[in-house]
Formats: sequence, structure tokens, C-alpha cells
Amino acid sequence: VLQKGLKENFADAQVSVVDCPDLTQEPFNFPAKGICGKPRIADVGGVPYLIPIAQKEKVYDLNTVAKDIELPGAFILGAGAVSSKVLGINAELIPIAQTKSEKKPAVNGSYVAQINPADKGCLLEKYSSKYTDFEFGLLANLYASEGKPGKVIEVKANGRTGELNFVSCLRQTLEKHYGEKPVGMGGTFIIQKGKAKIHIMPPEFSACPLKTDEDVNNWLKFFEMKAPLICQPVIVSRDPGFDLRVEHTHCFSHHGEGGHYHQDTSPDSVQYLGYFQPAELLFRIDRPQETHLVGRD
Repeated sequence: VLQKGLKENFADAQVSVVDCPDLTQEPFNFPAKGICGKPRIADVGGVPYLIPIAQKEKVYDLNTVAKDIELPGAFILGAGAVSSKVLGINAELIPIAQTKSEKKPAVNGSYVAQINPADKGCLLEKYSSKYTDFEFGLLANLYASEGKPGKVIEVKANGRTGELNFVSCLRQTLEKHYGEKPVGMGGTFIIQKGKAKIHIMPPEFSACPLKTDEDVNNWLKFFEMKAPLICQPVIVSRDPGFDLRVEHTHCFSHHGEGGHYHQDTSPDSVQYLGYFQPAELLFRIDRPQETHLVGRD
């Protein structure tokens, strides 16, 4: 299904089932070896807690989420916002965490991408270099598993010929094929070659209410960042009525760049390599009572 859909949007695409590579190795350096074992997705909070006005009191904890999704000790990947209570500012969180269990202490491999106060560029830092907690704020889309090795879906796509980004292409392909039945998946992919459009939220929340997508885009800071970028996507083919963010991807690198992935900007030369696992369960945590569809791109 995925290969057929990708070939409509990329010059070359191959999808196969393989053994998950050891994700503790380069370029991932994750705290767990794989993305297998009781795979599940959590959609926590939501964009309505950020827009139109940020509700800074909305703070969560990855260790607590692991218990809430009935998988204490889960290995969690995904995309979210930092806790402004901890950092004192707003920034992008790239969650990569082995949560605590009875047998093992937690390991936080997450990254933070923020606007560098010195030059207004990207400042990417390892979360654990400054902070000891596992908090995040406002919203997150998380893929969780036991972090075990196992069989995964390997996706290769080179040379983008269509308009869709890599993640949207995967999601819309699933939606087209499975229709009413929601299919979710998560994992990691590398933009191996090329460049990508990435945003980072400003350190200050907007004082004026952000009411339209145009307002949001004027507030966000956009960058073109270079490969290799290691990305953590969470995808649900269709919202079955839980007010989900159906796709959300954050990325980091080993050259100081990272943030929220929008699209590659070098379609001819871009190369994607990803490892995905379909999720078995979906958890909706602290769903906003008042909602809207602004700022969900």
C-alpha cells in the first residue's frame, strides 16, 4: 500500500519489512534498540492549548504518559512543545525518552530546538545537558513501544515529484486505502540528502491572539536546514473523532539544526530512509474542550 502511494509522489520508492536497525547506534543514538513491542500512539493536549492564547499551565510528564498508556518503561519518540515552566521560554521539543520502570531508571535523549537569542538562528541542545525532568507542555504527539528489536517497515523514497511531503504522502496513502478505518504509525526517518523547511516557535508566546493560519505562520520562525536530519513522525490516517493532530514530525541533527518538519526544499536530490511500526492502540490524553483547526500544519 505504502509503496504504491509513494511512487505517485516520488521518482523512486521501495517499501519492505526488515529487522529494525540498532537505534542505539549512529546516527540515531537513541536510548533503546528498536521501536517494537506493544506499539501505541498518544495524542496529548493539543494546538488549542497554544493557539489563540497559550495556556502555560498545561504541563505533562513523559513518565506519567507512559503509565497512562499502560506501558510504564515505554520508549517514546515524537513531537511536542517544551514546558515553559521549566525552560522559562517556548521552544520545540523532540522527545526521545526511555521512561522509568521498576527495573530501570529513565533516560532522556530528547532535544530542544529554540531560537538562538544571540543570532536569531537555531539553537539545538540535548535536553539532559541542562534539565533533569521529563516534562513537556501544551501538546505532543507520541509513539511509544517497548523499545525492542523486531520487524519494521523500511521506507525508502528519493526524488520528490509531487507536492506532498514525505509524511503527508504516507498518511494520505493510508487514508485512501483504509478509508474509515484509522491506521496509525510512528518511528523514525532520516532525510539523508537535501534540505528541508523547518519551523521553530519563538521564545515568547504571542501576546495577540493567533486566530488564523496566516497569523500562526507570521509568528513562527522558518528556516531551511540541511541533511542529515533525524525525524520522529507520528501519523494517524484519519481522525476517528478524537480531535487528533493526524500528522506531526520533529527532527534533530548532529550539526546543530532541528525543529518541526514541513517539507523538503530540494525535491530533485532529496533522499528519505525510514523505519515505521503500525500502532495497535491510540490514547487521547487531556483533549481540549474548546477546539479549532488553526495551526495544525
